[in-house]
Amino acid sequence: MSGSAADPILTLEPFIEAVREGVEHAGWELSGLQKTTSHQFEGRWEGDSTRSAYLFFHHPTADLPASVDVYLDETSRGLRGNLALVVDLRRLSQLGDVEAQLQRLSRLADEGLPSGYRTPLTLRFRLRDGGRPASEAETEVRFKLKVPGEALDAGPSAVSALASGVVKSFEVLLQQAELRDEMARD
Repeated sequence: MSGSAADPILTLEPFIEAVREGVEHAGWELSGLQKTTSHQFEGRWEGDSTRSAYLFFHHPTADLPASVDVYLDETSRGLRGNLALVVDLRRLSQLGDVEAQLQRLSRLADEGLPSGYRTPLTLRFRLRDGGRPASEAETEVRFKLKVPGEALDAGPSAVSALASGVVKSFEVLLQQAELRDEMARD
């Protein structure tokens, strides 16, 4: 990795490299990498361009319905990104009360993710065909951690260490019986 610990990360490529190094150091393997560039010609972001990267990781030995997905973004307003543990849960009909489930997942995130960071939680429902009964909806939870600007300012080694630490926290979440009991089995 190029740059010293005191060199801030200013562009997308060193951001990608630092995050990838950290996640791989935690034992996960890269499954895919996608880069995009977009230009806004009208509207609120007129004249802006955005370069984004999506990184997907899997654990080579764990047989779990889970992945680590990373979204990194470079705009004229700076860099931003997040790391997410994505877990497929049981179908909607098997989850029980959705509000109670969201509360349990929120508590797991609060207890398991590093404190002092923004850690959004997303619970998604998806029907493969709009004509199917809602009870057949697949569910997915995303435990996220937003990369703080302070880590980017501290340089590649700080971002790499953060990514590695976050993934270790994700692994602890994956071992929680409360989450494992809700994971997809098909």
